[in-house]
Amino acid sequence: MVGDLRRLPRVLPGLTLRTLPGEALAGVTLLAISVPVNIGYAQIAGLPPTAGLYALIVPAVVYALVASSRQLVASPDAAAAALVAASLGGLAIAGTAHYLVLAMVQAIIGGVIFILFAVLNLGFLADFLSKPILVGFVGGLALDILLSEIATMLGVPITSSADFLTRGAELFRGIVRPNIWSVVIAAGCLLVLLLGRRFAPRLPWALIVLVIATAVGFLAGIEQHGVSTLGPVKQGAPTFAWPAVGLSEWIGLVPSALSLTMVAMGEALLVARAFGERRGYRVNPNRDLLAFGAANIASGLTGGFTIGSSTSRTAAMDHAGSRTQLPALVTAAGTLLLIVFGTTLLEHIPSPAIGAIVAVAVLPLLDVREFVELWRLSRFELGIAVACFLSALLIGPVAGILIAVVLALINLARRAANPAVDVLSTTASPDHSLLPVEGPVTQTAPGLIVLRFAAPLFFANADVFENAVKRAVTEAGPDRLHDLVLDLEAVTDIDITAAERFHSVQGWLADQGVTLHYSRVRPDLERRLEHFDLVGGRTLYGTNQAAIDALER
Repeated sequence: MVGDLRRLPRVLPGLTLRTLPGEALAGVTLLAISVPVNIGYAQIAGLPPTAGLYALIVPAVVYALVASSRQLVASPDAAAAALVAASLGGLAIAGTAHYLVLAMVQAIIGGVIFILFAVLNLGFLADFLSKPILVGFVGGLALDILLSEIATMLGVPITSSADFLTRGAELFRGIVRPNIWSVVIAAGCLLVLLLGRRFAPRLPWALIVLVIATAVGFLAGIEQHGVSTLGPVKQGAPTFAWPAVGLSEWIGLVPSALSLTMVAMGEALLVARAFGERRGYRVNPNRDLLAFGAANIASGLTGGFTIGSSTSRTAAMDHAGSRTQLPALVTAAGTLLLIVFGTTLLEHIPSPAIGAIVAVAVLPLLDVREFVELWRLSRFELGIAVACFLSALLIGPVAGILIAVVLALINLARRAANPAVDVLSTTASPDHSLLPVEGPVTQTAPGLIVLRFAAPLFFANADVFENAVKRAVTEAGPDRLHDLVLDLEAVTDIDITAAERFHSVQGWLADQGVTLHYSRVRPDLERRLEHFDLVGGRTLYGTNQAAIDALER
């Protein structure tokens, strides 16, 4: 694995002189999309606009040069912004310098975790966030964000650091007294964004809306009518600085950084793999984790916040024909020019316009169709999605992700604890499940049963294994049975608890006068069986048919 990380690919694979103009043009499109959206995500996180813009410069360049994915866009996203706000809201006041420093620390810790996951080859941990978990968790975050953006679009003040129910109550009380100017601006922006995406999806409608709303708002003097604007934006390129906070604060931010890392990792690896398969190039998950780690550390050192992946922007770049990371470099250069020379252009951006842009970007994350599909396919997994949805919404994103992981483990244990156990016919195909058996068990051959246990043997299913063996022998009639062959092809491991139960089964079979044999044992499992003294001179057959031929009388 470490050696694999050392084999660096060439910079910007896929880029040629022929594709350079198209890739550069895609970079301009990405710049137009990313600037307004990142400003909005910074506001969601409770950070200054520069935090979102700085994340488009050094971190994006680092990721583009290290990652194996040619298309994945690395940037703060809505889920990360909501998690940052939820995890830091109780530690500092949003918008203050200390709050920003904590966000930087959180990004650095997350970067270190990403790198550890890459070096230790732990990317598989993201698989614990199954589709129902992600649907529920991200849906809860989306609704939480939408509530705040609706308040912004209506011009209704709410307490940004309060919980969902409190903010919902504040919005409900204030909805009868909206700021008409804010409502008109937001409605116009929403109309342009939705119709524009419907009829001309290639145009950068977020940027168009921002420019028009800012120009109209400035000419109309909307600030005098109570409409909030972005306000002064710090001018100048990002600088490297180590965040000065105490050790206790570093330690206190580890759980939230881990939660951010898990969510970002789950989505990023899935999206990177999907686009790699679609466009015919290979991705290296661990190299991408290393790239995210380096990007997050760079973000934390340059005044940004946690970097994840943007599915919508990745899809937009794919639609624009981009197949390299050059657009990220173009965006970085354009953003740098903007914050060095053009911050005055940002001061008068109406907050309702930003709210409309963020709302349109976040709305697809609250996909009701996914919940309907889960209802149709699996009520249990729908329950998991709903639990994650409510946890993220009502308890908080950090607690929600912990609950999500616990639910994933419970779901995994539930499935592994009830594996299929089959008696095989002479053709070695399952023909009778032992779990719902009523009446005599059909023998594989006269005096012989071949029993297949379709899961690793561990503490959660050891009792199922013992009961299945005893049920098979008892219902077949020990006086009619002389041999039992365990087909262990699907058994990849065995733990101490299961080994002890296995010894008990061996003793019981001996008391019944039934001889135990094994078939199709994997080499690794054979070593584990020998380690637990479970082979003991018993015959190991290469196939079930070989066992039947040797033992049939």
